[in-house]
Amino acid sequence: MISLKTLTIKDKGYVRVVELNRPKVLNALNAQMAKDLIAMFRSASADEEIKVVVLTGSGSAFWAGADLKEAAEIRAQWFEQMIESAIDFPKPLLIAVNGIGIGIGATICGLADAVFMADSARLRCPFSALGLTAEAASTITFRQLLGRQQASWFLLASEWMTADECVTTGLALETVPADELMKHVLAKAEILANLPLTSLTQTKALIVDPIREQLKQAMKDENQALANLRGSPANQEALAAFVEKRQPNFSGL
Repeated sequence: MISLKTLTIKDKGYVRVVELNRPKVLNALNAQMAKDLIAMFRSASADEEIKVVVLTGSGSAFWAGADLKEAAEIRAQWFEQMIESAIDFPKPLLIAVNGIGIGIGATICGLADAVFMADSARLRCPFSALGLTAEAASTITFRQLLGRQQASWFLLASEWMTADECVTTGLALETVPADELMKHVLAKAEILANLPLTSLTQTKALIVDPIREQLKQAMKDENQALANLRGSPANQEALAAFVEKRQPNFSGL
């Protein structure tokens, strides 16, 4: 078992299981977690004994977005590298959504090769409700996976999507009873791990290469838009409402 500050990593044969490990804050993303994920993707890419990575969360949540207690500017320094490392990851990436996924906990699903969700899990892109905009190349990946209207609604409306809705729209592959999720996903990972790595990486490259630079450019454009909106009146009101535990009031903005 390998322990980074915010991740727990266990290798099961040719499968690397990566668990986000900040359960007290629902695995919210901070700069350290971004750094650890960059290191994990790079290490797994180079390790010839690893064929598949499975990403999941510890505790009751999968990944509850960004840690709003940390300055966004600090986190943003590493966020772009983290997403780029996921886009460039050459091996199969499976995601086991064990609980709620908010923000990056939802958008990362667009960069996975297969997403499996506990039947009790839900995803939400809260960007509009925070006075912000989309991230992690989701303006490309969601449109391709869900179709334009479903993607637009999910990214614009800040509403929850159930596990069943995620499968129906194409964001996830399967729903699984919560207590069987990891057993099921590891069995799926083992199917891939029993196949030749050269075939896995070549097929993934053929799928991703035609859109790889498009994904990176979309991510950069989204990050610039996020920087432009961060600190705006709508964003300030949303953050104040979060701290004060009330509904934001965007009237007149």
